[in-house]
Amino acid sequence: MMKLQEKSALVTGGTSGIGRAAAIALAELGAHVVISGRDTVRGERVVQEIRSAGGQADFVAADLRDESSARSLAAQARDLVGHVDVLVNNAGIYPFGPTHETSEQDFDAVFALNVKAPYFLVAELAPDMAKRGHGAIINLSTMAAEFGVAGMSLYGASKAALVLMTKSWAAEYGPYGVRVNVVSPGPTRTEGTSGMGDDLDQLAAQAPAGRPATAEEIADAIAFLATDSSSFVHGAVLPVDGGRTAV
Repeated sequence: MMKLQEKSALVTGGTSGIGRAAAIALAELGAHVVISGRDTVRGERVVQEIRSAGGQADFVAADLRDESSARSLAAQARDLVGHVDVLVNNAGIYPFGPTHETSEQDFDAVFALNVKAPYFLVAELAPDMAKRGHGAIINLSTMAAEFGVAGMSLYGASKAALVLMTKSWAAEYGPYGVRVNVVSPGPTRTEGTSGMGDDLDQLAAQAPAGRPATAEEIADAIAFLATDSSSFVHGAVLPVDGGRTAV
């Protein structure tokens, strides 16, 4: 059953990995999906994939590094679909390494994309959702925001900030019909994690599931939070980490 018919969705970082899988999943549910990313070739490829399957999709090139780029993306998405019913804040970077080797440039880049961009996308889109009395915002975090992991202090801290903002936004916009929640993946096999090699499997082996997730498994959780199937879920962190944060 099409649960997002006549709805629209904006998926940041939708050209590959979890973002691509989420865009496809939401389109399959009937949403008109706007995909953003830096790589136009990959973005158009995902759009064509969705359209070939009978769905609706458009691509907007965006480099989400500051307030103006976030607000510009929101405006372009509205121009394409009229209004945005579902926002998936998926775009992010995840550099790993020792704290003492992290530069200020690295620090600023991580917080710009992982924290500032979602903040101003929500600032631009959530008030319109509230005026219409409905909307869903799904933010992508990580299990590394839940416990300390050597070499992940910067990445984990940025996503922990996103979790707290999610809870604040749930309190702020929830009374007006806007649900704001977090999906918190564990190790996931994507193009972006392909360089981790055996490290990804070793990290995943620490969880009860004992393996990395697929991007589609994370996308299923995003789709759940985007639809009315999760109508009573506000401000929640949904771990999709194979049980890692449970043990």
